[in-house]
Amino acid sequence: MEGLGVGSVLLTGCDEGLGLGLLKGFLEQPSPPRHLFAACLDPQGKVGRALEMGGAGRDGTSCPPADVTDPNSIKAAVGKVRERVGGSGLNLLINNTGTTRRSTLATETAENMSLVYTTNTIGPLQTSQAFLPLLKEAAEAEGQHEMSCSRAAIINISSILGSIEVAEAWEERQDICYRCSKAALNMLTKCLALEYGSSGILCVSVDPGRVTPPLQQGMQGPVTVEQSVQGVLRLLSQLSTTSNGTFWDWRGQRLPW
Repeated sequence: MEGLGVGSVLLTGCDEGLGLGLLKGFLEQPSPPRHLFAACLDPQGKVGRALEMGGAGRDGTSCPPADVTDPNSIKAAVGKVRERVGGSGLNLLINNTGTTRRSTLATETAENMSLVYTTNTIGPLQTSQAFLPLLKEAAEAEGQHEMSCSRAAIINISSILGSIEVAEAWEERQDICYRCSKAALNMLTKCLALEYGSSGILCVSVDPGRVTPPLQQGMQGPVTVEQSVQGVLRLLSQLSTTSNGTFWDWRGQRLPW
């Protein structure tokens, strides 16, 4: 993550998996963010233990409870962040919270579609809207012209399964609700880039790879959480103005929508 030098980061979905891995990754950097907000549902759970093990200081790191499906919860998290960062704003928002329901085209239900879409697409929308004032303050405070994650950025954690052109792994997992929610998230990223780009806010979708094992017992995913985290953090340090409104994977390869 050399060159990132981000002052403040808010990461959603830190309770487990990639979110928890990214939290640890930020804490292990030679120069961690001055303000690191690990938004989660259970601040006393794995997130709290990770902060204790990382030796994070009370002044630099906090765990605001945040349910991205609840506007009031998001609003409260914004207040907590503003208390810490003041007029310097928020440099980097990583919308990581996500969920899925295994399904096929034949078994998919309206209930699944609604639940997954609410978390994976509406959640990032509401969170980005709520933190926009703080992101704008960061973009203006830095006094830079070049977009970057060090200045002000929204990173939406997406998936190659949301790529309409690639339509990867169809025979392995159809997961209609998940694919549709991530395709919609990618369109949201493009919309955010078109609207917020003029304010100096970089907006990008990132596929972290399949970091969780498939349902078959004993099988492992093709990428470990640690590998994904290292790749994602490296990518974040390289994103710039030309990356605005684009889709990348954890290896630094640009993906088709």
